[in-house]
Amino acid sequence: MWYNPVNGRALQGERLVVAAADMDAIFGRLRRGCVEVIEEDELRLKLSEGRPLTVKLGADPSAPDLHLGHAVVLRKLRQFQDLGHEVVFVIGDFTGRVGDPTDREATRRQLDDEEVRSNAATYESQASRILDPGRARVAFNSSWLSTLTFEDVIRLASTQTVARMLEREDFKNRFAAERPIHLHEFFYPLMQGQDSVALAADVELGGTDQKFNLLMARDLMRESGLEPEVVMLMPLLVGTDGVKKMSKSLGNHIGISDPPEEMFGKVMSLPDHLIVHYLEVVTEVPMGEVRRIGAALDAHTMNPRDAKALLARTIVTDFWGAEAAGQADERFRRVFSEGGLPEDMPHAVTDEDRRLIDILRSSGLVASAGEARRLLAEGAIDLDGDVLRDVSLIVPAGTEGVVRVGKRRFLKLQSKD
Repeated sequence: MWYNPVNGRALQGERLVVAAADMDAIFGRLRRGCVEVIEEDELRLKLSEGRPLTVKLGADPSAPDLHLGHAVVLRKLRQFQDLGHEVVFVIGDFTGRVGDPTDREATRRQLDDEEVRSNAATYESQASRILDPGRARVAFNSSWLSTLTFEDVIRLASTQTVARMLEREDFKNRFAAERPIHLHEFFYPLMQGQDSVALAADVELGGTDQKFNLLMARDLMRESGLEPEVVMLMPLLVGTDGVKKMSKSLGNHIGISDPPEEMFGKVMSLPDHLIVHYLEVVTEVPMGEVRRIGAALDAHTMNPRDAKALLARTIVTDFWGAEAAGQADERFRRVFSEGGLPEDMPHAVTDEDRRLIDILRSSGLVASAGEARRLLAEGAIDLDGDVLRDVSLIVPAGTEGVVRVGKRRFLKLQSKD
């Protein structure tokens, strides 16, 4: 089924007629932010055929939350959707049980069925914050991978060699270091490639770390007599630490479901050198404007804080709307730029002596006692401006004041009425 991008009606066999003069603009929009397209000529040819393309993006439900790193490729998928192409968001509920070995120094822990189902349910709802769910297809790869016979698996395995698999950087490094590589890990790129065969994909999107897996899909499609898909590789988004790939486990992520104020504050905490890159790959700000901002920052004629505020407002608007973005901006300026305190901070009643760590946990300011201890050790918690470091600190009954955790979390202590 194909969908008309103008009125949303399902139309069978409709051609996407694009004037030659518009093709360069369309290609430029789709090429924006891409690190590599394999092959560009093939993409131009497919776009010129006048048919809706099947454009695929896969994600294993290895964690419950999506972040802006995922949004980079989801936004590219949305661009294809807006141009009238059929987009397929593949949730790897089957491959997720094996675990992608990409960039792993050791075998990834296999997820159980309950974890996969739980995480997959959140992926579908979160992806709809970027994709138009009325014009997107969600597919679970267990629907075709679980039906393969052992004969099918042998046929798949026979298309590749161990030497080819060891071309992967992670496998090569583990083999050289004599660290175990389990046989099932070799099957992961074969399974991901089989997804493309099952869908007869025209285009597949992925991060640069997925290049080996996506090239495997091109090989398997040729083996199956299909035209190989075009591979579009997007950059791996650096997290708020400015160094490492965005990851929830590293605590440097900006979740696409983060509340507006938290999302705004996290964007404002980005290092200045990431501003232009984020504008290019995370937003739809026109590239002419992005280049103008970049030039102004280089010439020191624009305050990085102003550019970052524009970036934060744009991102929050995309996920929560302009009103929420404006409120988040105002709150940030009041709390952080003008030294004020938020009006809506949570309260904790100090009607008895309690450990500070327990107060922080029960109030939701920290996720665990371990996080509280780490923040105390880092000097990231204060009471009315006095830094607290004692992990065994007891807050006496009747204590009043404002506890600040990090830069964006506040808790008002008040005595019992």
